[in-house]
Amino acid sequence: MTMKKSYSICMHLEIFACIWLLNVMQVSLCSPLNFSHRKILTSRLSSGVVLREEPKFVVIDNGIVRVTLSKPGGFVTGIKYNGVENILETKNDDEDRGLHGANFSVITKNEDQVEVSFNKKWNISMKDNIVPLNIDKRFNYMAVSDNIQRIMPTFQDRQNSQALAYPEAVLLTKTSNPKLRGEVDDKYQYSMDRKDSKVHGWISQNSAMGIWVIRPSDEFCTGGPFRQELTSHAGPCLLSMFTSSHYLGKYKNTKYEEPWKMVFGPVYIYLNSNSTADKQALWNDAKRQMSTEVESWPYNFTQSKDFSYSDKRGTASGQITIINEGNSKLANGAYVGLAAPGDVDSWQFETKGYQFWTQADNEGCFTIENIRVGTYNLYAWVPGFVGNYKYGENITITPGSNIKLGVLNYESPRNGPTIWEIGYPDRSAAEFFVPDPESTLTNKLFINQPTEKFRQYGLWERYTNLYPTEDLVYNVGTSNCSRDWFFIHVPRNTGKDVYKPTTWQITFELETVIQTGNYTLQLALASATEAEIQVRFNDPNAKRPLFTTGLIGKDNAIARHGIHGIYWFYTIDVPNDVLVNGKNTIYLTQTRVAAIFHGVMYDYIRLEGPTST
Repeated sequence: MTMKKSYSICMHLEIFACIWLLNVMQVSLCSPLNFSHRKILTSRLSSGVVLREEPKFVVIDNGIVRVTLSKPGGFVTGIKYNGVENILETKNDDEDRGLHGANFSVITKNEDQVEVSFNKKWNISMKDNIVPLNIDKRFNYMAVSDNIQRIMPTFQDRQNSQALAYPEAVLLTKTSNPKLRGEVDDKYQYSMDRKDSKVHGWISQNSAMGIWVIRPSDEFCTGGPFRQELTSHAGPCLLSMFTSSHYLGKYKNTKYEEPWKMVFGPVYIYLNSNSTADKQALWNDAKRQMSTEVESWPYNFTQSKDFSYSDKRGTASGQITIINEGNSKLANGAYVGLAAPGDVDSWQFETKGYQFWTQADNEGCFTIENIRVGTYNLYAWVPGFVGNYKYGENITITPGSNIKLGVLNYESPRNGPTIWEIGYPDRSAAEFFVPDPESTLTNKLFINQPTEKFRQYGLWERYTNLYPTEDLVYNVGTSNCSRDWFFIHVPRNTGKDVYKPTTWQITFELETVIQTGNYTLQLALASATEAEIQVRFNDPNAKRPLFTTGLIGKDNAIARHGIHGIYWFYTIDVPNDVLVNGKNTIYLTQTRVAAIFHGVMYDYIRLEGPTST
């Protein structure tokens, strides 16, 4: 099969922000937020790439793809490709296509490359705007990953459908495609971890072509590699989200409150086509191009003085070992990253600095390449072990530096031997019981995908369905977490949206309580949204809990079909006098009940005995 390909439309966004307070009694004033939104079209054709300027628009053409941009706004108003005069949705306003520039300039113009810039002093009121690329409804097949691909509803289908618990979710009741009727559509069902989402897009089956967003690097994205974010969704829309409050909380979104500078991108827009409308071939070709772009990072064509090429960057390497119960082993598969200096888990909330992450090999060895110049902390965590690691010294990267850190020893939190444990410490609730959705509220894409069941709509209500009057009880030794531990701890719906706290029980046997030391409960949460977990031992009515998390979390992963959000970890001291010989019960109460979405996802729970002497 012959695959015809175009070359790149590359986009990056530079933001230089400054905001200050005149004094504590006055409101914040900001200087204009300057942004430069650049489009780059490259060509390898003998005819080269051509730039044509008109009073109100700019055309860049390399013979394969022609891009029309409004002037000076910089909106992508037309893309001609594969015989289609304009593949974009022409009914959408120009403002739906990007940031609005006020000044136009040509950065580079030759037969190999044209780079144009649209810049503006941006008002802070625009800070929450997103930058979607909306494409024509002829693109009806969406591909986000190998197993998340499907024919999608149109924007009009969604408008004509029944609203559900929040605006993003609808029950498709009137659709142009009868096969989609009766399904739930929600853009958050197609969210992905950043580390797993470097290419996604749309296929036009009648025109035998695809359009794709390729993000070769996550270095300019907020929250680290496990931060979930939107990809493509019905409209049809293509998104490349750099920063947002999704799966994090609005209070942790990027705020422009001090002098700050960052380059977002470049992001690669890829167009491909074939002669047979083979969806799999188009998707495979997009993945191949993604691999090429990842290998090409950092790009060496942008003329921005703030985007550093490879020779101006550095490298850091080392080896991590994990120490647990006094034993040392190689940290197989550890996730290791450099991010702005901060607390041990601050990288999860970091929104203004660059991050550089990798995964260690089977021997715990890691190399992080192409690190921008700056000062960082090194962070890590190891699948199978609780807690976070932070290297004790700052790491300063200079142009061409190659920092060898040697062996780093991470002692995973532990106070004594394991008595029992529930789950697997991987910052996810995926190993717990995820129920089937209500038959009237399904997305058929996920019905026969066991690992994707958590993406279905309304699973928060299934807890009340399965536990209408009595709460979950987990018996250590006989219960199985994949069958008996519900993956979200939410309130009970008592009717008419009146919610009640829920208390889960863990029962276990202690033949003899050791009196020479205290016990420890290690509690790891994979997500929390406006929740509070109170912990009591053997007395559910004790006026004061042994421990409480207090009000925590705003990641909203429950409502947004996530299997994890922000990681929370607690080491809880358990005095031996709260335990008894024989049967013991731990009571976990989720006390906050303002909404059914308020709750937690557990990652892992472990009871440890006193340290042996």
